[in-house]
Parts: sequence; structure tokens; C-alpha cells
Amino acid sequence: MSEPVNIKRLAQELNISIATVSKALNDSYEISLKTKNRVWTLAKQLNYTPNPAASNLRSHKTKTIAVVIPCVANNFFSLAIKGIEEIARRYDYHVLIYQTHENSEMEVNFTNSLINGRVDGILTSISSSLYNIEYYSNLVKKVPLVFFDRVYEDLDAVKVTTDDFEIAYQATEHLIECGCKRISFLYGLEHLPAGKARLAGYREALKAHQLVDEDALIVKYHESEQVNAFNIKALMKNQKPDGVLSSIEEFVLPCYDVCRDLNIHIPNDVKLVSFSNLSTARLLNPSLTTVTQPAFEIGMEAAGSLFKILHKKDQGMDQNVVLKSTLIKRESTGF
Repeated sequence: MSEPVNIKRLAQELNISIATVSKALNDSYEISLKTKNRVWTLAKQLNYTPNPAASNLRSHKTKTIAVVIPCVANNFFSLAIKGIEEIARRYDYHVLIYQTHENSEMEVNFTNSLINGRVDGILTSISSSLYNIEYYSNLVKKVPLVFFDRVYEDLDAVKVTTDDFEIAYQATEHLIECGCKRISFLYGLEHLPAGKARLAGYREALKAHQLVDEDALIVKYHESEQVNAFNIKALMKNQKPDGVLSSIEEFVLPCYDVCRDLNIHIPNDVKLVSFSNLSTARLLNPSLTTVTQPAFEIGMEAAGSLFKILHKKDQGMDQNVVLKSTLIKRESTGF
């Protein structure tokens, strides 16, 4: 078996020091172009491959970042991960994915396991089960951390979000312009700023158009799809809304099922808009009018911010990045 090609062998062949070879391979300004060319030429001839583990050990870098999210199966998060991976590849970094399944205890366990040098930084979208700002206030002092989509507003950290209030207002106004006068709100993420902002946007639009705003028209999300379907059915029977704005896509299929069971026609009897990144939204019958968040771009922006922090280029960086969502009108509101 031939001897493995390493820096020591390159140094011996060229009759220069190991330190000089290492600096030449890393394109150091301390080494002349002539010496660099000698090192690079021999390295190519001998098929030299650098040892990333050794390099990372010397630099005290893991070349790995972690992404802690509620659920990979959610269309928004799957797209956000693609955006994160796009940026990570540019920096030759690995990405570890951790799913909390909306369990705050699991979320804390994951992040605690990551802060002792296992990863260089963390991207996270917090679970909706518990408001835990004290824990994260301490965490941001221990590890480079960027929040995206689901964030803590008062935290001194980079946060990448969307214009939840404005787009919820726009979506509600769209229902009003379509003739709806009794509009229900399907309320998810109620403990998080994103959910509260969407509710506030809905309510502000009703107020601006002098329409009824009743708690009876608001249905809160439950982990059980059956419970959500039961509550939506009670809403449709008892309150008879002519418009529905859903703040999360988990309400969509139960809503369609209930309308079909009750022989309620979408959009003739009730018009429906939902926050959703469902790729199948246009294939539903009728196709679904959606508030679509720029999930891929959010992932890219969050990852880009993290790498700026890791490379000490975050001086003057905006800590509150807000991207715009898009209202896509389809058949469920008569388009």
C-alpha cells in the first residue's frame, strides 16, 4: 500500500517546512507566488486531499450548523431548510436538522446538547407550546443564534420574519372586497408574535370596514385534527361565517372536509383564505387562495445572517429582517 499523501510528505518532497506548505495550501499572503505554485503543482500531481477534520480541529470550527424547527413535514419549514442548505453549501458547511414536534422540553434539550462546541451556530424557529424567553436570553450569550419565522420580539438577537400584520390585514380586506361581511379567524400560533400579529391584522381590517368582531368567530388551534374539525363544524353551523381566514395551513384540510360534509359550497357559501406554503394549494378543489410566505428566501436570509456572525461581519447588521408575503388569489375566494 502506498504511503498516504499528507502535508509532511509534500514538505519533504519540496524540501521546505510543513508550516510553509500549510500556508501555501491556504493561499497565505506570507508565502510567495512561486512557492505556492510549487506546492499546488505537487499537491495536484500526488492527488493530495486535505483532511477537513484536522483543519477544523486547528481552527476550532466544526463546519456544522444546526437547525432546530417544529416539523420538517410542514411545507414552510421544508422550503426554509432548502434555503438554509443553499447558503451553507457556499460556505462548505454541514447542516444538522432537529425536530421539536412543538415540544418545548425537547427544544431545550436539543439546544443544550449543541452549545458545547458541537456546532458553530444555531438557526431556530421556536415551538408554539411554551413562551420561554428567559432561556433564550441566556442561550444567545453562549452560541451564535439566529431566529426565523417564530421569534421572540424582545430578544437581543437577529430575527428574520414576515409582514404578518400587514398581510393578514390585506387577506381580510380581500375577503371583504369579495363581499364577505361575517368573517371568521382560525387562530394558530396564539402564544407567538406571528400568531398575535395575524390576529391583530384581521381585527384591524374588520374595524376599518366597520364589520363585526366577535370572539365567537374565532376558533383556536388544537393539536388534534379531529378536534379542529369538530370546532370548525360548530363554527359553520352556529355562526355561519361567509368568509374564513386561517392563520396556519393545518386548518385547511379540516375546513374543506367540514364544508363538504355540511354541503357548504366554497366559494359561493363561504370564501376561504389561508396562510400556507402548500404546493398542492392550486390542486385543491376549489383551488385555495393563500398567503404564501417566502420560505426559501427566509431560510437563505437567516443562514446568511448566521454566517455573517460567524465570520465577524455582523457590525451594523439589521437585527430585525422582515420579508414580504404574497396573497395569491384562487378559486376559494372566487378567482
